Formats: sequence, structure tokens, C-alpha cells
Amino acid sequence: MNKLFIIILVGILPSVIFSQSKKITLSEAIKIAQKESPDYKRNLNTNQASYWRYKNYKARFLPQLRLEATLPEFSNSVRRQTNDAGQDVFVNQNQLLLAGGLSLSQNIPLTGGTLSLYSNLEKVDLFGNNDITNYSVVPFSIRYNQSSLFYNRFKWDKKIEPLIYEESKRDFIEKMEAISINTCRRYFSLLKAQMQLNIAEKNLSNQDTLYQISQGRYKMGKIAENELLQMELSLLNSRNNVTSNTIELKRTSQNMARYLELETEDIELKVPEELALFEVDVNKAIDEAQSNRKAVIEFRRLRLQSENNLARAKGSNRLEMNLSANIGISQFGNDFDNLFNNYNKQQYVSLRFGIPIFDWGVSKSERKMAEANLDLTNNDIEQDKQEFEQEIYLHVLNWSSKRDFLVTAQKAKEIAEKSYDITKKRYVLGKVTITDLNISQEKKTKLL
Repeated sequence: MNKLFIIILVGILPSVIFSQSKKITLSEAIKIAQKESPDYKRNLNTNQASYWRYKNYKARFLPQLRLEATLPEFSNSVRRQTNDAGQDVFVNQNQLLLAGGLSLSQNIPLTGGTLSLYSNLEKVDLFGNNDITNYSVVPFSIRYNQSSLFYNRFKWDKKIEPLIYEESKRDFIEKMEAISINTCRRYFSLLKAQMQLNIAEKNLSNQDTLYQISQGRYKMGKIAENELLQMELSLLNSRNNVTSNTIELKRTSQNMARYLELETEDIELKVPEELALFEVDVNKAIDEAQSNRKAVIEFRRLRLQSENNLARAKGSNRLEMNLSANIGISQFGNDFDNLFNNYNKQQYVSLRFGIPIFDWGVSKSERKMAEANLDLTNNDIEQDKQEFEQEIYLHVLNWSSKRDFLVTAQKAKEIAEKSYDITKKRYVLGKVTITDLNISQEKKTKLL
């Protein structure tokens, strides 16, 4: 019974393992990574955050309608108040407050202030020996407030925020390309591990055959014991290579499966039949980079942010001015029906300013720091621009050299394989030594 079970298991297990393997091409791996990899999910979350930041920026320049209400506020306690004679007295306060207000506000990018239209209604019930109800209404009130007359943050937001959004869109595209590159690296790492294990197994088979031949030749007295020992050492090294390459295959397959979130680590890869070997013009590459790379937008954004910090420091550290204004109508009384007759005017204007007279150089130092940071940013940007163009040039040069390398590598591989086959045959015939055979095998292994 046990033997039958083992036979069935041996017959079924290979088919089960084969059915669990995942066949995948390079293009399929890239498509999966751009939808399932952790890098894609991280990139998508970052892009969505940038999108909603831009939506928030756009919404801040649209009218904002807001409802505020107090339903209710009840108080029954003793409180300290100041009477008309300037004396503090304690009074019992027992009242109920109901209030509601509706406001419509609009930020003004041209001036940097906020204009709002406000309407409010309040009702206060006083409880005691004689219950009293009072009303207060503000049908409309127009308000304008500006925190600084010398610094307009809305103007700078309209310059910087669109650049941040454009930078995030380009960053998303670049990271998607980075996912493709990362997938290619993992793909070819696994493919290399599979091929190296296959080569190691073939080398082990060849070494085992050569060792068997060497044993026979040693018994016949045609080779010395030292040569037999060298052949046995080569056999042991081949076995170790198979073990290490098996571990490397396991590591790279796990790496690939985890990155693509595959259910199996048994991945069967296909060797790309053709590689695109097109030429790239340096000037064309630089022009394309200027039009599409996020670094170009980043340079402009960093400079504007530094200029914004300098403008804020200059606008708030010398003469500070704040403008508030309000105009409207209101009415109050204990008869609700008469609230909307004979309105009282509401007028309010406030212009406040502050000038630092003696602050131990705090204002000046903040301005100088902002100026120094702007100069530093400009210097860094100029340096980064040079490195940016140099990076493009080196990438183009590297691409051209890789094309030439592929041609010479293929030719060198063919020569090494042919040389090893000839040396192996000559060793079997006793024409060359084991040292020549090992040297030839090492050359072939390095080029595969």
C-alpha cells in the first residue's frame, strides 16, 4: 500500500508543481507591476494626495457658503459683571440662547483680503419672576478683512500651487517608468539566476563525466594522482555552485513574486527575443527632458518658494498694517414682528499698524536669512541644472556603449563556448592538461 502511494505521488506531484508555475514575459511583468506592485500603490496614493491638494487650492478661490447655529445655549448660574458705575457685582443669569447665521465669503486674489456677506438672527429667553424674550437680527452685513497690506499670499499661491500640481503629475509618470525599470531588474535577475543554475547543472554533469574518465585514465596510469585530485576538486566546486545558484534562484523568485504579488514563486520566464537598439541624439534627449522631467518644474517651484519667503519677511517685518471694514444694518427688540422695520446702520472701519522701533535686529535678521536662502536656492538650482544636463548626456552615452557591448558580448560568448568544446575534446584525448581545461571553463562561465 505504501509503495503504491509513493508511485502515485511521484506521478502526480510533477504535474501539480508544473500547473502551479507562472509563465510570464517581460512586458506582462511590467504591466502587472504597474497595477499591483507596492511601488505603484505608493505612487498612486502620493498622486491622489497631490490631486486633492490642488483641488483644495482651487476651491479656496470659490465662494464659500457657511451655516453656523447655536441650538441651544442654556445658562443658569451666578456670574460677575461690571455695572455702569464701574463696579463688579454678582448677578444670577438664567437664560436660553438660540442663534443662527449664514455667511458667504470670497477670497480676493488681487488684494489678498477676504470679502464676506453675513446674516444673523438671535433669540434670548430670560427666565425669572417676569420672563422676557429679546431678539436681534442682522439682515446683511458686508465685511472685508486683510491681514497684511504688503504681503499677498493669494498671489504667491496662484504662482506656486499649479507648479506643485504639475510637478506631481510628472513625478507620477517618472515613478511609473521607475517601476518598469525596477521590474526589468528583478526580471533579469531571476532570469540570470535560472540560466546560471542551468549552466551550473550542465557544468556539474560535465565535471562528473570528466571525473569518471579521469578515474579510468588514472587506473591505467596515464595521468598522475595530482591531476585526478584537481578533477575531483572541480567536481566538488561544481556541486557547490549548483547549491549556491539554487539558493540565488529561490531568493530572486521570491523577490519577483513578492513585487508582483503573485501567488506562486515558481515563475517561468521567457527570454526576450529582440532588444530595441535605437540611436538617441543628445540634443533631442535634453529637449525631451526639459519638456517632461519634473526636475525642470521643481527648479522653478523652489525659486518661487524662496521668493515667497522673502516677500513674507519684508511684508511683515517692517511696517505691519491690518485692514478691517464692515457695513450693514441691524435691529433688536422684544417684538419679533417689528424686527424688520427701521433698521439701525452698522459701520466699522479699522486700520491698524505696527512698526518695530527696537527689536535687537530680529526683523533685519529674518529678512537677511530669507535673502540668504534665496541666494542659496539660486546657486543650488544652477548647480542642479548642470548636473541635470550632464546626467542626460551620460545616459545617452551609456546607451550607445551598451549597444556596442551587446554585439561584442555575443561574439565573445560564441568564441568561449567553441574554445571550451575544443579544449574538452582535447582533454579527453589527452592532448591538454586539467589546468588548461579549467581555465577554458572559467572563461566560458564568466561570459554566459
